[in-house]
Amino acid sequence: MALKLYGRDPMKMFEDVFTDKVSPFFTSMMTPAFKVDISEDEKAIFIEADMPGMKKEDVTVSMEDDVLSISAEREHSEEEKKKGYHRIERSWGSLSRSFTVGDNVDSEHIDASYDNGVLKIVVPKKEAEPKRGVEIPVK
Repeated sequence: MALKLYGRDPMKMFEDVFTDKVSPFFTSMMTPAFKVDISEDEKAIFIEADMPGMKKEDVTVSMEDDVLSISAEREHSEEEKKKGYHRIERSWGSLSRSFTVGDNVDSEHIDASYDNGVLKIVVPKKEAEPKRGVEIPVK
């Protein structure tokens, strides 16, 4: 028989601390900022990022060396005026994820599109450049 406190198992209360229904702060620290699906074939790498509620203008995709970065900033402001009170709430958030895609991608021809809360990125591959060796003279 399990000990019940106010009709609940006390050990279950500790589990609930890390769920969205009790504390969304903890789950947001433990889970990625947005969900991403990555696949590839012999011609390209395909990335789909779920970013609901974002505007296309707020999303940035960049490539530096062999790292592809996706970032977004969201700002929300809400104002309510009624008789006897005036309430203004503002929130701001920044999301980002980065992926090492390798050096055999054609960074000049990456295609990104955003529609209905889904960011789709196609990173075309190119032939890997052969490694060049250099003979070093011995003195």
